[in-house]
Amino acid sequence: MGLPAKLSERQMKFAELLVYNEGRKSAGECAYEAGYTTRPRQAASELRNIKYSPLVVKYIGELRAEIQEKYGIDFARHLGELAKLRDSARDKGAWAAAINAEVARGKAGGLYIDQKLVLTGNLDQMSEEELQEKMKQILEDHKNIINVTAEENTNEDLVSLETSK
Repeated sequence: MGLPAKLSERQMKFAELLVYNEGRKSAGECAYEAGYTTRPRQAASELRNIKYSPLVVKYIGELRAEIQEKYGIDFARHLGELAKLRDSARDKGAWAAAINAEVARGKAGGLYIDQKLVLTGNLDQMSEEELQEKMKQILEDHKNIINVTAEENTNEDLVSLETSK
């Protein structure tokens, strides 16, 4: 089968849509708009994989480099600009803006990790025995980070948890 010698029109359109709509459209949406209508998400995945589509990946890289050069966006400059904004806001006494700029610098630098936990079930509907079992299970599951064993817990611990709320 071999690799194609040059990009097809659909591949070029996908790459351009992907790069120019970064953050606004998903890769699947870009693939669909480019003409990959039967399985756009899988096509988008394959088009961004250097193993399957090295020419497309190279073209995407070239487009991103062109944009980066055109707008002068790089990591160090971005962090420097956020630092200037933070300092300016702090000098004006706009503490909320200064804090937001510093948080944005931390996120750009990878200091923060967004984490969401989706919990199911309702503790209010559990009996006391079920709650005790649930607590034992939680402690057992997290024994490597919590320095308490399930056997050390008693009903008094649960009562103290309820009263401390």
